[in-house]
Amino acid sequence: MKKFIEEFKSFALRGNVMDMAVGVIIGGAFSGIVTSLTDNFINPILNFLTGHAKYNTQDIAGFASAFVSAVINFLIMALILFCLMKGINKFLSFGQKKEEPAAPATKVCPFCKSEIAVDAVRCPHCTSELSK
Repeated sequence: MKKFIEEFKSFALRGNVMDMAVGVIIGGAFSGIVTSLTDNFINPILNFLTGHAKYNTQDIAGFASAFVSAVINFLIMALILFCLMKGINKFLSFGQKKEEPAAPATKVCPFCKSEIAVDAVRCPHCTSELSK
């Protein structure tokens, strides 16, 4: 059972699967903005231009507030998703050890500023004696 859980975790938390899930969720949230834009701006403008409907100030304010509400919903969804992904990434990296950087193989000569081997006692370029 433990092996099954490990395999599922490696499948579900792979980069491609997580990216696709984030894309689907953000796409769904963004479709709310597009729908609100169409319903609250484009359709009323077309209705007004064709003489099909007349709007007062309250109607226009209602259209604007519905659109702003859709944008705020999208931003909240994006923020929650960002925090969730940040937490998942932190959880996944919790058990992993960080690789220590390798010791440098070269250093700079203090006299001629040439790159030389770390264990060199004399610079091959300027022949200066180096202290360790």
